[in-house]
Amino acid sequence: MRRRREALPGAVGALCRALPPRARPGPDTLRRAKFDRPQASLDFWRLLYALLKQIHGGKWAESDTIDNQIRFVKSALWYHGYGRPELYRLSSDGSAGSRELLLAFSWLLHRLDLLEQLLAHNRVKTGDETSVCTCEDDQRSSQKGTTETPPEYGLEGTVDVRYLQWLNGRLRFQWQGLHAQHQEQCSLLHKIHLFTSGSHMDQILGHFSLTETDLVRHPENYKQLLQILESETRQLEAFLEWKQLEPVYWQWMETVLDNMVEEGAAGESQDTCVAKIRLPKVTSHCPWADSLTGQIDRLSKDLWTLRDQLHKLVTHQKALWFEKVKTREKELQKEEFSATARKIQESVELKLLDLTYLCAPPKKTKHGSCRLVFRSKHPASKMGFSESVAKEPVPAISATEVIRELQMREASLEREMKQLQEECRQRLDKIAEGLDGVICISP
Repeated sequence: MRRRREALPGAVGALCRALPPRARPGPDTLRRAKFDRPQASLDFWRLLYALLKQIHGGKWAESDTIDNQIRFVKSALWYHGYGRPELYRLSSDGSAGSRELLLAFSWLLHRLDLLEQLLAHNRVKTGDETSVCTCEDDQRSSQKGTTETPPEYGLEGTVDVRYLQWLNGRLRFQWQGLHAQHQEQCSLLHKIHLFTSGSHMDQILGHFSLTETDLVRHPENYKQLLQILESETRQLEAFLEWKQLEPVYWQWMETVLDNMVEEGAAGESQDTCVAKIRLPKVTSHCPWADSLTGQIDRLSKDLWTLRDQLHKLVTHQKALWFEKVKTREKELQKEEFSATARKIQESVELKLLDLTYLCAPPKKTKHGSCRLVFRSKHPASKMGFSESVAKEPVPAISATEVIRELQMREASLEREMKQLQEECRQRLDKIAEGLDGVICISP
């Protein structure tokens, strides 16, 4: 117990130093929050506001009032599935509730890997990078069990459909503008990579990045970059120290929960928070698990057999389709047919990609930031991706491969959207049958 108490200041100090400098609290803030001191409430609201703003890609504004910050924090926590109602009942002036905020902060540390996300988001990027994600859509299971919505966020009254259409059009316009800006940025990066090809000391890269090109043009900026790198290094060292002392922090948080039980402040919903914050425990072995595992193995083998048969069928149908297309291309060579044939070909390719995506065995998904590397020595390969965290030569991922996987995902989503549209039409038809004297035209 004595050693644990001696290690606790080191764990809390390492945790505070591992947070971003702008949102870095003092160790006394956490100590005051344990005893629910009102002096720590405002500091914790500002801390959660700054951290959640960075995670969601927003700009941290000092001019925001405290009630706006509290409203954003409650909304973001509810979005991530935090289901403790005591936090949403806290007043909007930030005068109380420091212990509740300490619980929410610890929940974010454990459930969302808060420090890892912040370190990845605030990492100094010296190379030109892009985000690549071929993962499936992650439907958070924590949100399924959240039935109570926090106050102040429900829609009051009815919403005009025309207003929603206007919002949809505005969103599409902004998305098109963002896409055009991204294309222009890619074009400029391509010029920089092409003009600086062969100038980099690292032969694996071969060209300068945007940051390196700016340092070549303005060498005086290297001091500022060096200071930022030193700050990031100290933050990473604090993170490594935190990972070694992390169990001490969670043992301390258990004492915080025990104090809440003794004071009677947690109520009936305290068990839910304990289950979310405490470290996972190993469950006992069930006697019927072996038989169930055997049934699952047999079903898995049957599914793999069906998948192989479906894959052979798709390959055969694909070969027949290509043969028909070649035959039709010889017969029809007119110009007015080319546009229609192109649309039909794109539609069929999307369907084939969708079938291939469904029948393909599970692959290792790609997620995270990758560095853009221009390969000019191989004309067949275009812009490629390499993992930004690796310093040794790694197999590059071509942009064509990533685009193809995203097209397969797009085809799957488009098929799902059409299925949902058909279900909506059927529901509207059933509703229209029960209306007398009303003519409904399905969309």
